[in-house]
Formats: sequence, structure tokens, C-alpha cells
Amino acid sequence: MEKKENSILTKTIAFSLLIIEFCEELEKNKKFVIANQLLKSGTSIGANVHEAQNAESKADFIHKVKIAAKEVEEVKYWLILCKQSKSYPFNEDLEKKIQEIGLIIYKILSSSKK
Repeated sequence: MEKKENSILTKTIAFSLLIIEFCEELEKNKKFVIANQLLKSGTSIGANVHEAQNAESKADFIHKVKIAAKEVEEVKYWLILCKQSKSYPFNEDLEKKIQEIGLIIYKILSSSKK
């Protein structure tokens, strides 16, 4: 039996790779603090979503997805700072992708709690 593609896993891996590239750009511009924060929170989303795939229980699954949701909000915060700062680079594609990932994660949470 062929396994169906899990879109949130695919999207979070792709997002993590884009975050890594953007953080490298931030570091080239000597924006180390935000680069570090964004790298941690941006890659943590996928790590938690992946961990949730092997959760020990429904409660454990929900807990891991909730952590991913918190990381989504943190990424949004760091991206807002980049967007509103005159001296920081900004990536509009990342902003679109984090909104999309957030919607999927919140949908997973709402359907998991039913």
C-alpha cells in the first residue's frame, strides 16, 4: 500500500530549508541575534510536527502540535521585526509560507481536539 504524502511534513521541511537560507543571509549582514532566534523557532516547527507523528497518545500528539503552533507565532514575530526594520533584509515568501503552515497546524489542532 502506497503511503499518502503528509503535506504538513513536506511544507515544514521546505520551510526549514528556506529559514536556514534566510538566516545565513541575516548572518552575512551581521544580524546574529535575530538569525539565531529565527533559525531555532523556524526549524523547531518541523521538528515538533515530525515528533508528533510518533506520539505516544492523542494528548502527546496535541501537545507536540501545540508546541509547533507556538513556534509558528514566534517565527511570525521575528519576521515582523525584519519587515519593519530599516536595516534588516526581509523575505515575503517566508511570511506567506508561515501563514499557510500556521493555518494547517491550527486546523490539525482543532480537528484533533474533537
